[in-house]
Amino acid sequence: MKTKLFFTLLMVFALSAPTTFGNNAKSKKQAVSDKIENKLSAEEVNRLTKRVEEIREMDKSNLSVTEKRELRKESREAKENVRREGGYIYISAATVVIIILLVILLR
Repeated sequence: MKTKLFFTLLMVFALSAPTTFGNNAKSKKQAVSDKIENKLSAEEVNRLTKRVEEIREMDKSNLSVTEKRELRKESREAKENVRREGGYIYISAATVVIIILLVILLR
């Protein structure tokens, strides 16, 4: 029983490490911005989604490189604001498999 528990915990820590440390730069940035975060109203979310759709439908062939870069940056920021407002939780497939294995093994 001790060896099963040891290998199960080893698997959990080994498989969760890449997801924990994989995106360290963004997590620091989000930690700072979450303190200042304002809640978006439904009207603001609609405005941001319409703006992203406008950017997608634009003819970008005549724009300069800096203008294209600004549009990409604006659409990323709008998407990030809307996504942050949603408040979803992401659980990877590996995590689900590990949880199922733990439940089966520790019964």
